[in-house]
Amino acid sequence: MRLLNFRELGRIRNSDVLGQVDETTWNDALASCHFISGWRIDIAGIGKQLRARNIPFCVDAIQTLGAFPTTVEHVDFLAADAHKWLLGPCAAGIFYVRKSLQERLRPAVFGWHNVRCPNYVAQEQIVHPPDARRYEAGTHSLLGLEGLHAALSVILEVGVDNIAAELLRQRAWLVSELQSRGYTVLQAAAPKENASGIITFFRPDADMAVLNQRLLDAGVVASLRSDRTGQRYLRFSPHFYNTDAELRRVLELL
Repeated sequence: MRLLNFRELGRIRNSDVLGQVDETTWNDALASCHFISGWRIDIAGIGKQLRARNIPFCVDAIQTLGAFPTTVEHVDFLAADAHKWLLGPCAAGIFYVRKSLQERLRPAVFGWHNVRCPNYVAQEQIVHPPDARRYEAGTHSLLGLEGLHAALSVILEVGVDNIAAELLRQRAWLVSELQSRGYTVLQAAAPKENASGIITFFRPDADMAVLNQRLLDAGVVASLRSDRTGQRYLRFSPHFYNTDAELRRVLELL
């Protein structure tokens, strides 16, 4: 296991990744967006260079799928639960495996659905289907999948590009307003291609836990986070359905 070295919390550059891989690297696993800093990585750029080195690329996309365009063109494995930006229920999600690597990524769980068993009769050899069923061992969470299907329909109807544009507009306004109130916003100056819908901030003279409770008491749900040093932050993650009036109310509570 090799850990990345970086100068700023969650800011992962292509060079940070490529400087840690060599001919012995079996797999490179990254999040598409850092869950505290909100920094989106260059998935395509990193993926292209890893592919050139024949290194599989695994992406945890839970912080971008449904919020920003997230390609698998240069990705080998991708996973995302439905309950965040996809607006779907728990017990559902999306898992992608490049077909050429299916034999390399063997299932860890076995059941009636992902092992060949004609007429439900067990066979002497374990043979998996040559498609996505090989990773789905048993009966699905049908309610979860129906909810995910409905959520995806909404996302696609609005349009991911439209959602991304709205999130960046909200972000630009919120970052400016928070800074004017004396808060430090993580990755406030992130370029458009690396910015996300996650806005995380703190102020040294403020008790962020108390501030979080004040928001909760007013019916505003934020996320109280901390880094490895123990520094606490508040994280806002407004989605496209949040109105400007709601965001102004949050700022008034601060």
